[in-house]
Amino acid sequence: PYRITGDARQPITRADAYLETIMCPFVRSCFDLALAGKYDFLDGLVIPHSCDTVERLYPIWNYYLKPSYTYFLNVPHMSYPSSRAFFRAELANFVSTLEEWTGAKISEGSLRQATQIHNENRALLRQTYELRKQKPPLLSSAETLQLLVAGMVSPVEEHNQILRDALQEIRGRRVAGKGQRPRLLIYGAEMDDVAVLELIEELGAQVVVDDLCTGTRCFWQDTPQTPDPLEGLAQRYLEGIPCPRTYKPQKAEDRFRYLLDFARDYAVDGVILYVTRFCDTHEFDAPEIREYLEKNTFVAYLMGK
Repeated sequence: PYRITGDARQPITRADAYLETIMCPFVRSCFDLALAGKYDFLDGLVIPHSCDTVERLYPIWNYYLKPSYTYFLNVPHMSYPSSRAFFRAELANFVSTLEEWTGAKISEGSLRQATQIHNENRALLRQTYELRKQKPPLLSSAETLQLLVAGMVSPVEEHNQILRDALQEIRGRRVAGKGQRPRLLIYGAEMDDVAVLELIEELGAQVVVDDLCTGTRCFWQDTPQTPDPLEGLAQRYLEGIPCPRTYKPQKAEDRFRYLLDFARDYAVDGVILYVTRFCDTHEFDAPEIREYLEKNTFVAYLMGK
């Protein structure tokens, strides 16, 4: 798998002829790069039902760019037992189409092995984040994001080795200073460019932990090793990842407690809510999150992109 990303440093030049300008700028950037040929090397495309904008991108990308293989992964927005049963069946259908397209059988054994390797990857990433608890952290937020992005475009076995080598180097560092700079948590959707993180650190603060789609949400929870590996995948994606695109009938104290745990574990002084423009799911949650954090004595800043 290769994760499609946008480019925050490049203007959107062609995508606005296909997509409304009130759509997520990240999605528009991804499609703009695809129109320019950046993703011509990819043979197939899988798009999940993560939000309305991403869902609507699927038929547009399929119609105009015509990949040899496409699949729309219908991820439920609810987290009930019936939702998990539906998603498990959806994953089984996804497997069948991949087998038909590639001509290769995807066995339960291979899925268990892949789950184990990816869980190892998640454990290595959590070790990396542990090094950010120190005062001052042994690695910057920009370095951390670069390690995460490397995993989006590399085979998981290669990324595991990259992380092992990086951990060995980072643990040998001696960072000067007493860690007096303000420590921040950043919350939001997708971030694959270091520009914002570098800006925060240039202004005298340091991001020591995150709750981002391209950050802790990717790896904080392992995929459980269940007798049926597809059941374990369905369980992790619907119940293990705290993303606002999945509705959970809980009070704010239950929904956002993990943010408070992050703040305390990483000795956070403040929180930045990094909300991408037109991202309804995160915009709807932002006021309640801000109220919850301020009630618990953490300063929360809202920053639109």
